[in-house]
Amino acid sequence: MNSLLVGLGGFLGAISRYTISQRLNKPIPGFPYGTLTVNLVGAFLLGWIAGGDLAEEGLLFFGVGFMGAFTTFSTLHLESIQLGKPGRWGKTFLYLGLTYTGGILIALLGYLLGTALFSG
Repeated sequence: MNSLLVGLGGFLGAISRYTISQRLNKPIPGFPYGTLTVNLVGAFLLGWIAGGDLAEEGLLFFGVGFMGAFTTFSTLHLESIQLGKPGRWGKTFLYLGLTYTGGILIALLGYLLGTALFSG
């Protein structure tokens, strides 16, 4: 049953990531806004989930399955390399800075909100 929960969550997370990335990357070419958005939203939601009081099944479905497929570490790195190819390292560093610094801060915010909403 646990594997089914992770698999179903992963399926829905991957479809969600693909849809959001495609919609946000197309209108504004030259910067991976879709992946940035997915990773920052994912960091917040995972922090919120971690701060909440979900049962094991909820953690497996949302935390491991959905969030594991929704956020994308490999695409982040590929797009970082592609941004810097023609000597545009400024965009690369902006993207990585927003992703990592923003991700940590927004995950903390999600965790604090999850803890406040679901505790006692």
